[in-house]
Parts: sequence; C-alpha cells; structure tokens
Amino acid sequence: MQTNYYAEAQKLAQKEFRRCTAEGLHPYPPALEVILPAERLMMGVDLGTVQIPMEHIVGTRTAARASAFARNLMPLMPMGSEFSDKWQRLCQAHVEEGIRDPVKVWEYMNRYYVEEGNKRVSVLRFFGADTVDAHVTRVLPENRSDPETELYYEYVEFYRATQVNYIEFTKPGGYARLQQLLGKSPGQMWSDDDRICFRSVYYNFRAAYEANGGKRLTTTVADAMLAYMEVYGFQALRSMTGTEMKKSVSQVWEEITLQQEPDPIDVKLAPEAEKPEGLLSRVLPRSEKVMDVAFVHDKDPALSGWTYGHELGREYVQRLFGDKIRTHAYFNALDGDADQIIRQAADDGNTVIFTTSPRLMPASLRAAVENPKLTILNCALNMSHRYIRTYYARMYEAKFIAGVIAGALSGGEDVGYVCDYPIFGQVAGINAFALGVQTVSPRSKVCLEWSSVAGAESAAQRLTEQGIRLISSQDLTRLTDRGRTPFGLGLVNPDGSQVNLAMPVWRWGVYYEALLRRIRDGSFQSESAGSPKALNYYWGMSAGVVEMRYSDKLPEGVRKMAGLLEKSIRAGLCQPFTGPLYDQAGQLILDKGKVLTPEQIIDMSWLNENVSGAIPSYSELSDTGKATVWIAGVTGARPASGEDAP
Repeated sequence: MQTNYYAEAQKLAQKEFRRCTAEGLHPYPPALEVILPAERLMMGVDLGTVQIPMEHIVGTRTAARASAFARNLMPLMPMGSEFSDKWQRLCQAHVEEGIRDPVKVWEYMNRYYVEEGNKRVSVLRFFGADTVDAHVTRVLPENRSDPETELYYEYVEFYRATQVNYIEFTKPGGYARLQQLLGKSPGQMWSDDDRICFRSVYYNFRAAYEANGGKRLTTTVADAMLAYMEVYGFQALRSMTGTEMKKSVSQVWEEITLQQEPDPIDVKLAPEAEKPEGLLSRVLPRSEKVMDVAFVHDKDPALSGWTYGHELGREYVQRLFGDKIRTHAYFNALDGDADQIIRQAADDGNTVIFTTSPRLMPASLRAAVENPKLTILNCALNMSHRYIRTYYARMYEAKFIAGVIAGALSGGEDVGYVCDYPIFGQVAGINAFALGVQTVSPRSKVCLEWSSVAGAESAAQRLTEQGIRLISSQDLTRLTDRGRTPFGLGLVNPDGSQVNLAMPVWRWGVYYEALLRRIRDGSFQSESAGSPKALNYYWGMSAGVVEMRYSDKLPEGVRKMAGLLEKSIRAGLCQPFTGPLYDQAGQLILDKGKVLTPEQIIDMSWLNENVSGAIPSYSELSDTGKATVWIAGVTGARPASGEDAP
C-alpha cells in the first residue's frame, strides 16, 4: 500500500500557516519579484549548477507559485487536486530512485528563490534533504551602505574563492577570520580537497553543536565553529570522532553562546569599590589559605622591558601581601611549548595565573577551558572570551599629556613618535599623542615610525634624519648591543644622545594588587555573575595604574600644565578623544563636543589628521610583530594576501 506522503506534508503546511497567521507573519513563501524590481532581475549573474543548502531556500521566483505552499514550503493545495497528485508521484519517484534533475533558482542576499522545481524542493525538504542540485542565478544588491549588505559582500568574496555556500556568519570579519584560522588569506582559492575536508568537518561539527542545544541559539553554526577554532584550531576538529567532538564542544559552550551578544565585551574602566567588611569578619579571626599565584612571561626580564615591568609588579605584590600569597615566575614561555608551561604552573599548585603577553592568549584560553577551577588573566585588550579575562592600561591618557608637552616645546616644528606594534590600544596612543600636540601646536606634524618594522634604533634614526629632535619613544627601555634604548618623551642631542623629559609609567604592581584583592574577597568571581559577556579590564590614571613622571629638565611652566592635565584626567574632567576629530584623509570621525566610547577607542584603526605615516602591513612586520598582530592586530595590519600564521 502506497504511503500518502501528501497528507502528512499538508498537515505540516497547515500548521505553519496557522502559526504565521497567529504571529502576524506572511503565511506564504516570499516571492523575489515582489522584493526586487524587474530591472534588477535582468542583471543576474549565472553561477552554473551547484549544490545549495536546503535551509537557505526560502521562497519562489514569482508570486503566482507562492500560494501553493506555506512558508515552510510544504504544500497547501487540496487533496485530490492535480497539484497533490504530481507532488505524491514525485515522492514515490524520490523514494524509489531519488530526485536527480537540478532545480532552477535565483539567489539574493544568500537566500534562494525557486523558479523551476518548487514541488521537487518541497518533496526533498519533506524528506529532510540537506542540499539540492540547482542552477543558480545571483542578483547582487545595489546599496552597500548597510551592515547586512556589507556582510553579504564578504560572503560573496568568500564564495568566489571557496565555492562554499552553506556557512553563514552574523558579524563582519567572520569569513576572513575563518580563512586566517585555516592558514589562508581572504582571497586564497580552495582546492577540491580543501572543500571536501572542510565540508566533512563542518557537518560533523554541526551535529555536535546541535546535540548540545545549538538550535536554541540565535547565532549560526559557522559562528559557533569559528569560536571553537579560536580555542583549539581546525586540526583538532579533523581528528575527532563524533562523540569526542560533542564533548569538546560542550566544554567551550560559554565561548559559543557569547557569539549571540551584539557587543560581547564588557569593558571595566575602573575597579569597583571594595566591599565593606561585615561585623563577623571584624570580630572573628579570618582563616585564610595561602594563595599561589603564577606569572607566565613570553620573554626574559633581562632582555625585555615589558617582562621586567611585570616582574616588578610581581615582586611588589609579594612584598605587599607577605605570607598570604606565594608568587612564582615562568619565563620564555614561547621559546618552547606555551601550553606545557601553563600546565606546569597549574601542576605546581598555582590557582591564579597571569599571562603577561597577548601572544600567550591562545594557550591561556585552552588552559582555562580545560581547567575551569583556575583563574587565568591575560594582559591584552579587546578579547571576547568567556573563560578568561583580560587586563590592560589606558596608556593613551599619558600619551595625550606627553603630546601636549611635545607641542609646547616644539616651537611649531614636527615631532616624532615610535610605536611598537599595530595592536589594540596602541593606535589610540598614537592619536592621543597627536591630539595633545595639536592642542598647543596646530601646525606641527607627528611623524610616525614603527619599531616592529626595522627595530627601535632604525625607527629613531629615520626620524632624526628628518631633523626631528623631540621624539616619543617606546614606553619601556630595552637592552641592545649598545645598551638600554631611550624611552618616553625625549630631546635628541646633536651627538645622538637623548635627554628624557617625561615618561609614562605602567604601574603593574598597583594593577595586580587590586586584582588579587578582588580575587581574595570574592568580588572578582561575582563580578561576572549574571552577565554573558567577556570582561576586559581597561583601567587608567583614575585607578592609579598609569602615571606620568617628569624630568627636572622640563620647564617649570610646562610641568605645571602637565600636572593640571593629569589631575583633570584622573578626575574625569578631561577626555582626550573629544570631537571634532578628523582622520588623515580629512574625513570627520567624530562631531564637535562628542566623546569616543571605550569600544571605539580600543578598536581604533585610523590615524589623526596631523599624523604623517601609516599603519604597517603584516608583511612589513618582524617575526615578533607578526606573532603579536596575528592575535591582537588592528584592521589594516592583519594578514591580507597569502601570509601564513607566524
């Protein structure tokens, strides 16, 4: 006896029709000719016959065909009609032989509208097919100004290189980041083997994702897969069984659900007020277990000013807390296996681990996922991870003051600026310095060089060769063959020596003290309760983690002015990034009187109008620069054309 598939499909259609009607939705499939004017449909691009995802088929080419189906593409026509007989015969043919003839569809904004083969699509969807062969004509949207269209054009570029049409991201940059994590540049072509391998891994991941409840999320499988790959990479997925993948996906579930957030990062600009002690805690003696705290560094303090500064912070908190904590330092983590170094720190009994370089973020994140009882913080900025928190200092506040000093001393001449890496937070420092210069010397240009391109000495030399004597060097001194490098704002003498005038100071000890106190009293743990976002600490002068120090050689009037500025910034009365702001091309970035948000400051990838220079490309950077930018680089500095992972 032949099964009446049509009756079952019609029930699904009627149920969908009632649901749509009750919710005020159009109950029939949308028609492309209603969405787009006729002249746009004359401008389609033939993509040939390809396999398309069934879930992306949403409607019909013409409105005349739409009323035969409910919104879910199940049939609505009465039983016994010619339509129902044809639909039922197609079902029988599919069961016995399979439907092989391709349908004809139009693609617009990564959704498909059927011109020929509506019943075939309906039957295949009824039987749960994932894909269907289709001859595709693409219609491109005209207006590229809205975010949805921009995201679609990212997909078009990705499809041109990969011929992959079944993945979809909900946020900009996803397609390029996927290519990057696969070791490819955004426009790099995929081979047939690449496509076969990725397809297999993707659908295995999709099964694991949906088994963990992925269908309840508002984001896509691609969003979730990208979040997973940020932790473990693509190769880990290739080697897993379905059971292993399901378990592994569940371990990073908070990382996956974070992708639903429009703004996934909660930026904390200052430490919250400490909790007052309760009566019992004041009366009864407190029994406290000694806390073991690890500091994992990427370099050696004898060679790296950055590591040396963090080591001073570690020594400070050890002296301050005395026998309440034990601190342990691990150096040169990237000379070997960073995962193993962090694992060793955990095995040594440390329950709190600070990793002091953005380059240690991937290993830190994996350790946090695999050891949920550990508290791990990474010194970086703009990282959206739920299992780990980041901390960084608003050094741009000090750079603004240094810029004002430089402008006051410049006499209208140009000044120099040497920056390390084009990463989050550093571009804000350049622009804050430039705005400070512009405040008191509108004619002065800020000539920008990068130590991560050809070295700090070479960068400074390029500036002095232009006759520039006032230079803002890196924030920290470094040991070279010629001794320690200059740092802070200095005046270059004719013999090449530099007189320090002012310098910004990272007070890591104060930062670590505040964080450890919060961990010890429990407020650190409760701070993220009820929030699905990633926490980034971005403290500044008001928290005492950044300050300026001035040389006796600085003129007294300039020094007083700088001191007043510092007090104003600490009190929140002075905001360096107040409009109007213009970029190098003269484009208005911010209207007069408005202030950039912390997120806009962190993400900054433009240079102020009085800056002479550019953000370097990935290929120009040193090996260390590439490794740092790979993790935390701003737009324009990330790899763009064939560069591999460092």
